[in-house]
Amino acid sequence: MDAARVIDRCVTLAACTEDPGKITRTFLSPPMREVHRLVGRWMSEAGMQVSVDAVGNIRGVWGSGPRLMIGSHLDTVPHAGAFDGILGVMLGIELVEAVKDRALVPYGIPAPYGIEVVGFSDEEGVRFGVPFIGSRALVGDPVMDDTVLEAIRAFDLDPDEIPKAAIGKDIKGYLEFHIEQGPVLEENQLALGVVDAIVGQARAVVEFHGKAGHAGTTPMESRKDALAAAAEWIAVVEKVAIEEQLVATVGRLDVRPGAVNVIPGVARATLDVRHKDTLKLERAMKLLETSAEEISTRRRIKVCWEQRSVQAAVAMDPAMTEVLASAVKAACCQPYRLSSGAGHDAMILARKVPAAMLFLRSPGGISHHPDERVNEGDVASALAAGKAFLETWRPA
Repeated sequence: MDAARVIDRCVTLAACTEDPGKITRTFLSPPMREVHRLVGRWMSEAGMQVSVDAVGNIRGVWGSGPRLMIGSHLDTVPHAGAFDGILGVMLGIELVEAVKDRALVPYGIPAPYGIEVVGFSDEEGVRFGVPFIGSRALVGDPVMDDTVLEAIRAFDLDPDEIPKAAIGKDIKGYLEFHIEQGPVLEENQLALGVVDAIVGQARAVVEFHGKAGHAGTTPMESRKDALAAAAEWIAVVEKVAIEEQLVATVGRLDVRPGAVNVIPGVARATLDVRHKDTLKLERAMKLLETSAEEISTRRRIKVCWEQRSVQAAVAMDPAMTEVLASAVKAACCQPYRLSSGAGHDAMILARKVPAAMLFLRSPGGISHHPDERVNEGDVASALAAGKAFLETWRPA
């Protein structure tokens, strides 16, 4: 197995971007066509039958009978690094390359299952504000917004075929490799970590509607400043996050009309809240919605709260996770258990099939940034752990 080739392929795909000189690749954007061409070629060279489903997931199948699915996503955030998501797909292809011409298990016993590698078209949710468009189609919960369907048509795919993307009973498990995107493994001087759960997350869009006016002639006591209301609410977001011991982020703020000498009439903020306790997550979202309403009432403006998505916390399959932990121990080191603070496609696939997830160390804890990188030795360890997993895991 070739760890250097895995890294080189991730770097090659980084050149497929909407923003020259930076890595930005959103759901079914034009650069995804070149990604499909390259990934499809590598899948074919590894002996897989390749197809692209109706939401733009590229899928390669090796072998027959019941299947293990290995995958991650091929889209990125704006100005991203080369490895978030993409590394997991390249590791899956490399594992198939390693096992295609020989048995998965010792003593020449034939492989008892096939492998399907999938590169999801969307996990980040950047283009339309809704994440997991790719993996949700596989579990029979597709995103059917008109704007999403139009993007599918523009990519020469047929939305009427979306139901055919759903996985069947032949898929017996899902395994995802991913960079940690945080500092825990590096702080513990470990190459790999076994994920036991993925935290829940909720997203909303909050619009404060005030009244635009002249910045020089409107007295302060007469103003209905939408941005001032949003700023007050954002401070509450931070306060609630600290008090409730969760993480909350206002990642984007759009202000209209956006002139230096005009009081803001509209302020539109995004909200991302995460916690491993789903009930605590829901309580925090309700507190923040109530706070937005109270601030708006006091300031004599209007607020519109739009809940975009809610993902409950998801535990990984205990039996599959135990096999993965044993594989890590056999390959390189004592298995280290940790939860994921970021959402992943594994949390969606876990609705339908047993799922497990392996983290690779993120040097510097950096992710969603051009400086994101991986250690070649860690990639080699992940391949060794993946091979050990394939040799011991059996479909239920």
